Amino acid sequence: MKSKRIIMSLLGVVITAISIGAFKFAEFGVDPFQSFMSGMDTLIPIDFGTLYVIINTVLILFSFLFDRHYIGIATLMNLFLLGYVADFALGLLISLIPEPTCFVRVAFFLFGFLFLCLGSSLYMSSDLGVSTYDAIALIFTNKWRQGKFKAMRICTDITCVGLGISTYLISDGPANGISSFIGIGTIFTAFCMGPLIDLFNKKISKPLLQSKGNIGIPA
Repeated sequence: MKSKRIIMSLLGVVITAISIGAFKFAEFGVDPFQSFMSGMDTLIPIDFGTLYVIINTVLILFSFLFDRHYIGIATLMNLFLLGYVADFALGLLISLIPEPTCFVRVAFFLFGFLFLCLGSSLYMSSDLGVSTYDAIALIFTNKWRQGKFKAMRICTDITCVGLGISTYLISDGPANGISSFIGIGTIFTAFCMGPLIDLFNKKISKPLLQSKGNIGIPA
């Protein structure tokens, strides 16, 4: 069972990373957490890499204080693997399709969104830790019993988008610059990602975890 969980975590993180690359390639706006990071990046005058580490450190402390079992192998995979795979996927797509049509961009957005939710579902259900951001909605749902996961995820996503826009405007960023990181894809993700992850949890990830045998390993 442990080997199955590890494989599900790794597969989930890799699928998520590739999906983020496809999502960025489509250029319909970043996901809610990245919209928050974009706003903070304009507000705080330090390099993005350092800022990203600081924000994630704060979120890790949040998980450590309130439900530390969400910190695990998958958390480390997200921190140290996801970014590199996402950048590789994005670079590969740009080299293969340097001038994508609108139809191609829409197709990659839908692909990216669908598999972003599937990948997130896989590593969350493996219960070997989650990303620092994913842990927030899970703690509200499972620790504090504030509602169903899909509702809590919508709340955290909308909050991220709102904070991203607010911090960007507070930093005197021009209003027309908001479109550089907030787009229809951001809004779509904020409202639909939670319910779709919840659906994948019920229909794919949890049944897969409970099935006999290991993923890719003979039973």
